Amino acid sequence: MALDPNLVGWSEGPWERSWTADDALLYAVAVGAGQDDPVAELAVTTENTAGVEQRALPTFGVVLAQFGGPQEIPLGDVDRAFVVHAEQSLTAHRPLPVSGRMSLRRRIVDVFDKGSGALVVVETEGSDVDGPLVTARSSVFVRGQGGFGGPRGESARWSAPEREPDAVLRFRTAVNQALVYRLTGDRNPLHSDPAFARRGGFDRPILHGLCTYGITCRLLVNALCGGDPTRVTGMSGRFTRPVWPGEELVVSVWEAEDGTAVFRTANGSGETVLDRGWFAVR
Repeated sequence: MALDPNLVGWSEGPWERSWTADDALLYAVAVGAGQDDPVAELAVTTENTAGVEQRALPTFGVVLAQFGGPQEIPLGDVDRAFVVHAEQSLTAHRPLPVSGRMSLRRRIVDVFDKGSGALVVVETEGSDVDGPLVTARSSVFVRGQGGFGGPRGESARWSAPEREPDAVLRFRTAVNQALVYRLTGDRNPLHSDPAFARRGGFDRPILHGLCTYGITCRLLVNALCGGDPTRVTGMSGRFTRPVWPGEELVVSVWEAEDGTAVFRTANGSGETVLDRGWFAVR
């Protein structure tokens, strides 16, 4: 099995992606909205609450950009059980409508040789009739496909302030969290099929990295934006270890004066699962 050495520059699109208000509601529930308190996040979980306008969580834009259209990135002859999500970033050019339609294009922008594997960076851009709407950049790590002599790539500078976090946010995932989240479009069997998970080296199915990412965003929206997801302009993070459905997530947040924040998400045992986090609001 070998990774295709000529991936950089590959592109596809455009294709059209539409979504409904119900899709936005399902996504919010899939990342835990209303799970702890069913009346605490009504703007993202209901469409008919008196005096409450429905809003879409910004990370729903990642789902719209990366699922529901072409699914197979042409990595070459590799076992998909050895492909794991490594990094994710989102740029929200404007607030995401709760329903709509956009045109998408995707391209592979980089392939890095990390020694033990290859890091493939894919960027998807979505626009509607009013212009750019969302840009999602996703990196996948292909285990066992390093050592091909390519560039290693430089890590962006990131550090948490040397002080106690300004906020610590907690959420316990449900044991069926992955089964609900997969209904948003990510049907990777790594998150539902025990045999497939074992092929990838896991004892049982793991939670989607993008579910951890969405849960973290939701907690940050509630803590830093007063529950208003339309204020979010960007978010990024690096996945560092798997999350098991049913585990607690603990988000440590450090705010900056420029309206941004850095964060780190850990499990209940204190092990980091989403690192080098950055969050920006308008």
